[in-house]
Amino acid sequence: MTFWTSAVGTEGTYFATFAEKLDGGIMVTASHNPSDYNGMKFVREDARPISGDTGLQEMRALIESQSFPSKAAKPGIERPLDLRKKYLEHLLSYVDRSKLRKAGAPRLKVVVNAGNGGAGLIVDQIEPFLPFEFVKVTTSLTERFPTAFPTR
Repeated sequence: MTFWTSAVGTEGTYFATFAEKLDGGIMVTASHNPSDYNGMKFVREDARPISGDTGLQEMRALIESQSFPSKAAKPGIERPLDLRKKYLEHLLSYVDRSKLRKAGAPRLKVVVNAGNGGAGLIVDQIEPFLPFEFVKVTTSLTERFPTAFPTR
């Protein structure tokens, strides 16, 4: 079965893979690439990264040798997976919000710079639950990264 999420940051794919106990996850991303190119980040069960020493070289060898598995006799099932609420709850579980602001203290201003990437998507969702004033910089998602090269 294949699940797909809406646009999320890479961390959203990792969370989905772990929280839903999936066999793996793939994130299509322009991270670390010029905006005209996409890349892919792979994780295994429990959101463990697949890298050069944990399976990526084996994947490369299979692709280069065109040693693909035969097609399934029956097409798989695809369905959407919306974990936004669950992910937000997960993030908020890391902090005791009652200790983030002392009584009578002014609201702390926090600058959030998401670099026009996927992490900006969670900013508006988490803001109402935190006692901070967010100063948002480059939080809108765009594939062109008008203000900086990705992840810089």
